Amino acid sequence: MSGSSIEITGANIESTITDGGIVLMDFWASWCSPCRAFAPTFEAAAAKYPDITFGKIDTEANRDLAGSLNISSIPTLMIFRDGILVFRQPGALPPKALDELIQEVQKLDMDDVRKQIASQADAQA
Repeated sequence: MSGSSIEITGANIESTITDGGIVLMDFWASWCSPCRAFAPTFEAAAAKYPDITFGKIDTEANRDLAGSLNISSIPTLMIFRDGILVFRQPGALPPKALDELIQEVQKLDMDDVRKQIASQADAQA
């Protein structure tokens, strides 16, 4: 990986998520002050964790994509691991909180996560 963020669009979001590993996505807009404030934190994390994919989604340029993912406030951070959404939260995070969140996602037992998802699906069926 490059150690910097990539632009995510409707054309590459699915392949980015399903390529495996950890994917952090920052939904933002140029007019959004908290988004601009969070951008250096996100880019610094991308440089610090070159083995993780960091993607930025411009909600103005990708309105359909943002709408399909129910993004209602920005910035919103979504994290996928092995194609599974494991974190979603609106609002900017300070660098230390983002570091801690990334470390928690790295520690996840994905077999356990898959079992939890399966048991929730069974309970709803």
